[in-house]
Amino acid sequence: MEGQEIAKHLPQGAVHQGLALKIDEAESLSIAEMGAPAKGLLVMLDQITDPQNIGAIFRSAAAFGARGVILQDRHAPVLSGVLAKTAVGAVDKVAHARVVNLSRALEELADMGWRAVALAGEAEESLEAVLDHQPTVLVLGSEGEGVRRLVAEHCDALGKIPMPGGFESLNVSAAAAIALYEASKVRARDETVS
Repeated sequence: MEGQEIAKHLPQGAVHQGLALKIDEAESLSIAEMGAPAKGLLVMLDQITDPQNIGAIFRSAAAFGARGVILQDRHAPVLSGVLAKTAVGAVDKVAHARVVNLSRALEELADMGWRAVALAGEAEESLEAVLDHQPTVLVLGSEGEGVRRLVAEHCDALGKIPMPGGFESLNVSAAAAIALYEASKVRARDETVS
């Protein structure tokens, strides 16, 4: 097949080098499968829809040792195309779950021993202050609304990234990378103490 013929089968703007493969999205786990045993770190995305941001979050999750990413069933793109390209292989390394209701998923994870921490600019305490050694679900919201009220109410703590430079906010994938780094520092410190 010639390059132009291949391009007809790809999304507009997709780059290829004379080869294109179509693969199925990795299988989604249930919350019970994702959360057992309660250990480590999970990432939950609340209405984050930009495929490049989600791909970058998967990449950071893989880099900092998160066990999995929880996505909404209806408000998240498939884990392919530009998302997979941005993730640079992380969608194949990091497990994911798709759920209909994030609040119910947080309740189920809490029953399994997980603690939920939402990243929120309006939080009183820094993320560093609210993170601890417990199994943690790090909840990230969209850039516009942040974590929605009902989801935040199901979290055990809210934490913010201090920004002494005076800028108001970060791109969600940049904030995720910082938050995952902070969480990995807590885990590394706890492992050296143990």
